Order: sequence, then C-alpha cells, then structure tokens
Amino acid sequence: MTTVLIVDDQALQRLGFSMLLEQHPDLTVVGEATHGAEAVRLTAELRPDVVLMDVRMPGMDGIEATRRIVESGGRSRVLVLTTFDLDEYAYAALRAGASGFLLKDALPDELTAGIRAVASGDAVIAPGLTRKLIDAFSAHLPGTTPAQDRQLTALTTREREVLTAIATGWSNTEIANRFSLAESTVKSHVSHILAKIGARDRVQAVIFAYDMGLVRPA
Repeated sequence: MTTVLIVDDQALQRLGFSMLLEQHPDLTVVGEATHGAEAVRLTAELRPDVVLMDVRMPGMDGIEATRRIVESGGRSRVLVLTTFDLDEYAYAALRAGASGFLLKDALPDELTAGIRAVASGDAVIAPGLTRKLIDAFSAHLPGTTPAQDRQLTALTTREREVLTAIATGWSNTEIANRFSLAESTVKSHVSHILAKIGARDRVQAVIFAYDMGLVRPA
C-alpha cells in the first residue's frame, strides 16, 4: 500500500487527485495540504510514502516545502506537479531534492505510475523533459564544490560512462546494450553511483552529471 499526501491550494485540484487515487486499491490518500508549511507539518505527522507537491502556493511555496521535507531525513519522497513543462520553480524543486516532475494534466495512468515509481525509489521524469528543464535553466547551474570533485573521483571509469548515459536519458536496457552488459550489472552500477555521489535517485544523478560537466546542455 502506497500512502499519498496531496499538496495544492486549489480545492478542485485536490478533489480530482483524490478521486483518481481512490480508484486504485494500492494507493491511499492520507491527507491534504493547502500550502507548504502545512505540507511540512503533515508530512512529519503522517509520514506518507509520496507527497504530491504543487509548486506555486501562497506563503511557503513547494520549493521550500520540498527542501524541508527532504532535509528532515524522513522516508517521504516528493513528486512535483506543475502546470508548465518549463517551470523554473519546478526545476528548483528538483534541485531541492524532489524525486520527480509531472505536469498536472498528465494522463491518469502516468500520474499513478509516477507515484508508484517514486514510492519504490525510482524517478519519473521522462528523459526528454529532463533535458528540456536542464537546457532551459543551465545558466543556474553552479560551479563544482570540492565535495563533488571527490565524489566524481570516487567513480570508476565504467561508472562515469554509465552516469553520463543516465544523464543523456538512456534507460538501463539501452545502457546494457551500448556497453554489452547484463541489465543486472547496469542496475548494480547505478546503485553504486548513487551511493558514491550521494544522490537519492536518477534525477539527482542527472543534475550531478550536469554540474560536473559530464554532459552539456544542447
């Protein structure tokens, strides 16, 4: 059973998401919040598996709420929802630690699949959309830090190749075919990469790869 907290300042949006999720026996809405501060408080109280986070809200916005939820160290993961496919606020939320990004008008199956993926520890941003986000806001990418340099140095040559492939948008199957590896080996490489660079998921790995210059915006 996957528990979900819905965060949106629009009552109709919250109702729509709740009605959609109630149709799936493996998804349960445990609470609703109308702004970021309430989202942080309810996440601490209810400990949902996934927080469906709106970005633009009065008071504390979804970016700051995401940052506080992630920094709390709890098990809840954040899936950002926004109206715009090139929303700088949503991009900032990813940098704050969100595990995925979807549009509010995503198909019902896409939304529910995204929730399940995030709950299982995966990321849900389509490669093309990830690239659009990073390309659009590449000017905001900061320089590297000594800690990041050490993390990159800790990667083996193969792990760097796999990380670059991830940032390019390749799936595990595509990576396996490209480097003549078993998919299980690719999964093992991905796990080691995430651990070495301190990334929660593939989304954070993509951002790290861009920060380190392994991949450049088109």
